[in-house]
Amino acid sequence: MKDERPNSAEESPTPATGVKGCCIPSATELSDHDWMADAKAVAPAPADIQAELRAKLLEIPGGFFEMGTRKGTYPADLDSPRVKVKVSPFLISATTVTNAEFARFVAASGYRTVAEVWGWTFVFHLMLDDATRWPETPPGLPWWRKVDGACWSAPTGPGTTWQDKPDHPAVHIAWYDALAYCQWAGLRLPTEAEWERAARGGLERKKFPWGNAMTPNGEFAMNTWQGDFPNHNTAEDGYLGTAPVTAFSPNGFGLYNCSGNVWEWVQDWFGSTRPNGPARDPQGPESGRARVQRGGSYLCHASYCDRYHVHSRTQNDPDTSIGNCGFRVAASKS
Repeated sequence: MKDERPNSAEESPTPATGVKGCCIPSATELSDHDWMADAKAVAPAPADIQAELRAKLLEIPGGFFEMGTRKGTYPADLDSPRVKVKVSPFLISATTVTNAEFARFVAASGYRTVAEVWGWTFVFHLMLDDATRWPETPPGLPWWRKVDGACWSAPTGPGTTWQDKPDHPAVHIAWYDALAYCQWAGLRLPTEAEWERAARGGLERKKFPWGNAMTPNGEFAMNTWQGDFPNHNTAEDGYLGTAPVTAFSPNGFGLYNCSGNVWEWVQDWFGSTRPNGPARDPQGPESGRARVQRGGSYLCHASYCDRYHVHSRTQNDPDTSIGNCGFRVAASKS
């Protein structure tokens, strides 16, 4: 079996010299825990619940589209050049999975997330009442603090609760946690190609799901960082941390927040190659160490990490859990 133990932020692949890496840390503890076994052991929900969850998905038309960008900002992200891809029709959720939806899953299944098993996860320092209480940080990323007791249900640590934000995206979700939810729901994670096809909303060669302007008509269209990263967020877009999953306007296919808010796990392993010609329903590399994340988050800012474009991608270990990562679900069209 491939060694899937987490690596430190210093060991993570980084972009070309002089270009800063993404603001997401990788897990900092080595673990031999079989997270995949935990996810696959989750009992499926009753058929009526699975049917209910599937019925909420949006149908995305199949066809060719151009995936990626002409020239990426971060060469190590491998989001360029553009490649023509053909995807079959599929289904995908309009939003990322919410706190309330994830709570329903946990209540029904008894599943414990990676953060709950480990007993800690990373919380952004400005989300803490007193960051000095939590001095331990991942290498090179002092804005993240290792907080004991933080997890999806206590997003900023002991004494906090998801119930304060039931319509916000569930965070502190590792890739294996997303897989466990899909196992219960009878759904799956989207492939990276499906995700980008859906996120583009039918537009071609655009930076965002709505076009090329970051603030169309002078209005904020996504939840990202404004101000001085990582010390002061002016929250001019209305949000210091996560936003409700239906904040801002949907794209042409009806999907919300495909740029900003939270990074979204997809199915694919992160790889160093892309198809050289037309590809149908690409699945990504057959193996790897890190999984792909798409969409950017509320921490993205041009001064450090502007991976909020519709083609942007990053990677992380599948057992990494932090406060700006969630997921949306998909299904094949039967």
